[in-house]
Amino acid sequence: MLPSNLHSPAANLFLLPSTSCSPCNHVDELKFINAYDLHASGIWISRNQNRRNRRRTTMSVATEVVLSQAGNRLYLGMDFGTSGARFALIDKEGAVCAEGKREYPLFKNDETIDWARSWKTTLFSLLEDVPNHYRHLVASISIDGTSATTIIVDSNTGQPLSKPLLYNETCPDALPLVKSIAPVNHTVCSASSTLCKLVSWWNSADSNKEYATLLHQADWLLWFLHGKLGVSDYNNALKVGYDPEIESYPPWLLAQPYSMLLPHVKAPGTSIGYLKEDIRSQYDFPNDCIACTGTTDSIAAFLAARATLPGQAVTSLGSTLAIKLLSTNRIDDARFGVYSHRLDNMWLVGGASNTGGAVLRQIFTDKQLEELSKQINPMQSSPLDYYPLTSIGERFPEADPQMAPRLHPRPENDVEYLHGILESIARIEGKAYRSLKDLGATQVEEVFTAGGGSKNEKWTKIRERVLGLPVSRASQTEAAYGAALLALRGAQLFMQ
Repeated sequence: MLPSNLHSPAANLFLLPSTSCSPCNHVDELKFINAYDLHASGIWISRNQNRRNRRRTTMSVATEVVLSQAGNRLYLGMDFGTSGARFALIDKEGAVCAEGKREYPLFKNDETIDWARSWKTTLFSLLEDVPNHYRHLVASISIDGTSATTIIVDSNTGQPLSKPLLYNETCPDALPLVKSIAPVNHTVCSASSTLCKLVSWWNSADSNKEYATLLHQADWLLWFLHGKLGVSDYNNALKVGYDPEIESYPPWLLAQPYSMLLPHVKAPGTSIGYLKEDIRSQYDFPNDCIACTGTTDSIAAFLAARATLPGQAVTSLGSTLAIKLLSTNRIDDARFGVYSHRLDNMWLVGGASNTGGAVLRQIFTDKQLEELSKQINPMQSSPLDYYPLTSIGERFPEADPQMAPRLHPRPENDVEYLHGILESIARIEGKAYRSLKDLGATQVEEVFTAGGGSKNEKWTKIRERVLGLPVSRASQTEAAYGAALLALRGAQLFMQ
């Protein structure tokens, strides 16, 4: 049973009518010098075109509209994905009034990418990109980030004590210890879980552990806005062991010495506090603008799609593949990489695979993807059987850190090769939904698609055939829109 406070007075927030511009009117689309059309292939993947642009953050597209009535409050959401970040600015009806995106600048430190610096730089770049004439109307801000991307920071300064551990990085050294303390098949019993990353750091770090705090990517970026270190949300905290059903960390976790690093957890879209004065003054946000807890990128994409009924699902096709199914039952089973996030009085059951668009980027250019896709017959089954991965290791529907990519044999015809890869990814998606049903989740009845892959119509038809279900592109496909909905939710609750 879920606690009664799950039935939030703002629970119908995500049932807002899908709308793209009303009550606003389009006036302009701003294109910048360094714009790249990242959607031409139907796969949302940033690609630097030359060495000169490698360290340069570029805003590729921004769109803005004019509010029909002066004084309307706006709500800002930012999505920090695997290859870039976006913002969406919406009004109280869910209409998009401005949006934009940036690539991560690739700063390097000792020959490795300094991701923390890249994310921080991009955060402030996105704030600069919000049109000046809208900033005084912004009532709240929320951010989503990649699930299980972990940062251990100094609890006094907020500065990282070590390099961030990304969503797909594994810590197999910590897995036996985590399995020895956690319940069997718990969500944390995966080498890529946040808890495994925390334990691995704890057992190897030389720094003063007494003054350390664990944060997730979204938590850390929001900290720059509100200044209150050590706050997270229950979607991001799931993979460190937080139990959203009882709204607390379990006793077996609190008994560990590293539990002192765990952040305080709030519901997604909850006010943390007002923006810091320096942020307000630098970017001309109003004095009453608040920062709200965020969520993971796949949850934000689900919120954006406006799936509201049990049996409806959202597949996010970006650099990776993430699946979320709205279910009346909670399912958690680390054997299959399956876990459940809470969404008001229901559960989002699913997981994330390492397959996805990043594999395609390794093989084809955007132009090739576009041209080759046009030549595919989506109603014809491909005989090729691949398991497309960028490197060794899979999370879902099989949690196997030793799984090797399988992309051979490669036919001479590139149309056939692309067809085989797209269909193989669709088969992985189908296996994921079958696994959820076998484990007791509500049976999937309809699939909405988010992410850049949703624009590839041939891929959609392939997936519809393979899944045997209606598959369509979600009316809103960007996780930044879902983050903006959380900001709206937070502002509504804060005013009550």
